Amino acid sequence: MTYCVAVRLDTGILFASDSRTNAGVDRISTFSKLKVFERPDDRLLVLLSAGNLSVTQSVQHILEQQRTAESDKPNIWQAKNLYDVAALVGDALREVQRRDGAHLAQDNIDANASLILGGQIKGEEQRLFNIYPQGNFIEASSDTIYFQLGESKYGKPILDRVITSASTPMQVAKCVLVSFDSTIRSNISVGLPIDMLWYPRDSLKVGMQRRVEEGNPYFSMLRQGWGSGLRRVFAELADPDWTL
Repeated sequence: MTYCVAVRLDTGILFASDSRTNAGVDRISTFSKLKVFERPDDRLLVLLSAGNLSVTQSVQHILEQQRTAESDKPNIWQAKNLYDVAALVGDALREVQRRDGAHLAQDNIDANASLILGGQIKGEEQRLFNIYPQGNFIEASSDTIYFQLGESKYGKPILDRVITSASTPMQVAKCVLVSFDSTIRSNISVGLPIDMLWYPRDSLKVGMQRRVEEGNPYFSMLRQGWGSGLRRVFAELADPDWTL
């Protein structure tokens, strides 16, 4: 399993994903689930992925090949808008599932995968899409400014209580890391390192990219402070006036 989140703010988009993959408790590996497609001053596209690792890696390979393919077919490097890129990602996902799905099903292996696509192409606004395993997708709006993949239930309440489109990048980065800590504590299939990327609106290039490893001083401080803070606030709340 995995946990990924992307948040579209007024000032840009924050992306984050864990990097743990597992095929059982004794087969745990680390693979980045954050992929960047960048052409400076023209487009910056970011993919977060969850689900079958071979499927998501194949999708990324198909999209990357389109850079050099001698073909008149539409590709992510010529697409005029993010909607068309989302459609191409969905097409690539369907292509891989058609090719591999039946073979994986023979061994009871789930071929499902889902992705988050975000970024900006010159001439249009920044956009964020959630692409489902079937290849269809929805777009973030002013009412829904973030998407999650994978083990979303542990971190969602934290995001819902804190972030707005007007939040600063550092506020959202802090909130997202707290949501990861809560998820990691509650689900063994999600773990460090955490890959994070900040895209500043209209910049058409990566603004910040970091990997949060085990023992990272800031994450360790955040984990300890959040836990002790929750206990302190809980202790300050009045007990119910019940007779038990």
